Amino acid sequence: MGQVSDPEIPVISIVELGIVRELNVLDDGSCEVTITPTYSGCPAMQVIAQDIETVLHSHGIHKVHIKSRLSPAWTTDWMSESGKAKLQGYGIAAPVQQVVDISGISRRQPALVVACPQCGSNNTRLVSQFGSTACKALYRCVDCLEPFDYFKAH
Repeated sequence: MGQVSDPEIPVISIVELGIVRELNVLDDGSCEVTITPTYSGCPAMQVIAQDIETVLHSHGIHKVHIKSRLSPAWTTDWMSESGKAKLQGYGIAAPVQQVVDISGISRRQPALVVACPQCGSNNTRLVSQFGSTACKALYRCVDCLEPFDYFKAH
């Protein structure tokens, strides 16, 4: 599964991203892979499922069952440290916080400090809550002036 890259961020595998939840080889020799989308409307899941089948077929596993599991919902906490480092190297700031509490309890959150993946500066500003995809926010570095995506914690 480490050979299957995220279609939107090709430097990170679906394993490093935390999308692959389970992999089981069944008694009949077939393989069952359970995946969780990064969000319920993620358009890349069909491509990911096809890529999983292609990789497993290339390794001689011809009976593949892909299951999608929505609960528990995917969280950026499932990303591996190597995956986060790859995001940073690709120019996307990795999540710097744990998942946000959505319990409805109002709490004042401290300002989020997101380091620029280009120059490393912490002098960055949020431009938009939505970047190139819904799971990213758009930031700009005040020092090097470069815009960059931040992979939001969720």
